[in-house]
Amino acid sequence: MSRQPFVAVAGNIAVGKTTLTKIIANRLGWRSFFESVDDNPYLSDFYGNMKRWSFHLQIYFLSKRFMTQREMASGDTPAVQDRTIYEDVEIFARSLHEMGNMSKRDWCSYKDLFAEMTSYLSKPSLILYLKASTDTLITRLKSRGRDYEKTVSPEYLHRLNMAYSRWVASAGDQLNIVPIETDGFNVFEDEEGVEEILATVRRECGLEQAKTVS
Repeated sequence: MSRQPFVAVAGNIAVGKTTLTKIIANRLGWRSFFESVDDNPYLSDFYGNMKRWSFHLQIYFLSKRFMTQREMASGDTPAVQDRTIYEDVEIFARSLHEMGNMSKRDWCSYKDLFAEMTSYLSKPSLILYLKASTDTLITRLKSRGRDYEKTVSPEYLHRLNMAYSRWVASAGDQLNIVPIETDGFNVFEDEEGVEEILATVRRECGLEQAKTVS
């Protein structure tokens, strides 16, 4: 049996990954996999003290996403994932190291582990990269009202946005990444925009004839 396609939704904090992941799963009848947030034992501590907890948090995310991607690739139904394992190293861990919140020793150990783990993984059929300005991200962050996110600074979000731009530019020959502008896009109101995204998913996964679930 050939491997079923799986799609990942990438992007900065509060850009709308979870919402779009749910929509794709519901409309196409796919399995959905979400980032470990509410049950994450390190996230609250991390936002309170990034330097102390950055390595612990990134190792936690790495292990969870490794297990998730293995599960997605082994199923008999297409799947969609909220955030990718590739963002962990190129966006978050790298930015934390550059900011001085992860030591060189921890960064090197993390990179080595990431390289070994991803050598066992199949790559996603498609990565939808959701883009938004820092101002938009701040607005969305405030609207969802998570206590531990109140300390997230505009500077940190801007740094992550810059890291995403570098990653997309450098990974284009290794991963199938499609950018989607979301500053003026409301997934709950813009049905035409949603249909365009679903059409992109079908096309890039070779499922042009797949029907949307009513």
